[in-house]
Amino acid sequence: MRLLVVSQYFWPETFRINDLVAELTRRGHQVTVLTGLPNYPDGKVYSDYSRAPGNYSSHAGAAILRVPVLPRGRGNLRLVLNYLSFVFFGCICGPWLLRGRGFDAIFVFQTSPITSALPAVLLRRLKNAPLLIWVLDLWPETLAAVGVVRSPGLLALVGRLVTFIYRRCDRVLAQSRAFFANIEHWAGDASRIRYFPGWAESTFSNLQQETKTAPEAAAFGDSFNVMFAGNIGEAQDFPAILDAAECLRHRDDIRWLIVGDGRAADALRNEIERRALGKSVILLGRHPIERMPSFFRAASALLVSLKPDPIFGMTIPGKVQSYLAAGLPLLGMLDGEGARVIEESGAGLVAPAGNGPALARSIERLVGMSSAERDTMGRNGRAYCQREFDRGMLVNRLEGWLAEVAAPGEARPQLRVYRTAKSSGRSR
Repeated sequence: MRLLVVSQYFWPETFRINDLVAELTRRGHQVTVLTGLPNYPDGKVYSDYSRAPGNYSSHAGAAILRVPVLPRGRGNLRLVLNYLSFVFFGCICGPWLLRGRGFDAIFVFQTSPITSALPAVLLRRLKNAPLLIWVLDLWPETLAAVGVVRSPGLLALVGRLVTFIYRRCDRVLAQSRAFFANIEHWAGDASRIRYFPGWAESTFSNLQQETKTAPEAAAFGDSFNVMFAGNIGEAQDFPAILDAAECLRHRDDIRWLIVGDGRAADALRNEIERRALGKSVILLGRHPIERMPSFFRAASALLVSLKPDPIFGMTIPGKVQSYLAAGLPLLGMLDGEGARVIEESGAGLVAPAGNGPALARSIERLVGMSSAERDTMGRNGRAYCQREFDRGMLVNRLEGWLAEVAAPGEARPQLRVYRTAKSSGRSR
């Protein structure tokens, strides 16, 4: 198949879409990626890309076409402008860059923001190709949950945009079954929704004995290390994590190793200093995904957290699958689907979202277990991951959906659907 992938973020930025594109090309599909300039999460265009953009024109056999974007910077205004710039240049430059190319299907990787799907909606019309969207973030609810938007009127306006996008998609793929009701609310139709969870990148299944510990973490081999790896943002609720660290301040044998970066990293750094937790909470910075096994070698348990909000309770954080594949015990401070996966798999212990003292108690309980008990948790997690989140199985499903929508005669959503829904008076 000739596939167009539209994603605001792509390699060398670290997102699961990189792995999906590589697998699709390996299976013989002709994949083209329309994306922006790499600037996540630091907020500035990668220096290696700026020096030699030609080195980033393809990935695993897929052609990459990039449109200009305003780097996200650090402030909220710059972030909004970054989002809008991808929409603007994606809609203006995208059709020109893709002129003369036909596609059997278009696939959108939709993290925040939902606006990144708008160029794909336009290209669906221009290329007369079916459109699939992979929903990893629920809008407008996520905006309200992290406090970015509080105005009911503005949230309703974003909801209308979500409706506009969903109703022009031939398939809406949800990363969690708990997303279904929300997506149906905005899409007005459950028949096009499919369950498509994430998987663990192959990198995370390579945590073998011969893997050397990352030099940055090698000095912490004398303690029980709780490791957080990934984005440092508002949703991850680091204030509650530091509450747990304060509860365990008296435990010299417990350390917190934070691998990653993000918009809340500076605030986290300042809060660690304010609480005088610098000896127990160590920031190791952001590193390429290929190096994660070497960092995980220093971990005694892997931490995943989300703020206490119903919308986050519907989410399975992407790192959960990677953690499960690594074969280490998990510590969760979250509710809903993410907590269910950890408990159902028998891979670790869970505390309620936002409850730092409860997380501290879970850690002490885990520390008090035998190494054999913790090893069993790790094996449970790996087995569950292979059963529920196997990449080959999931990409097989995706190929089936692509074949369905690309088949001649497939009925596609029409523009009139949105106008009908708008006039129905349905409550948002």
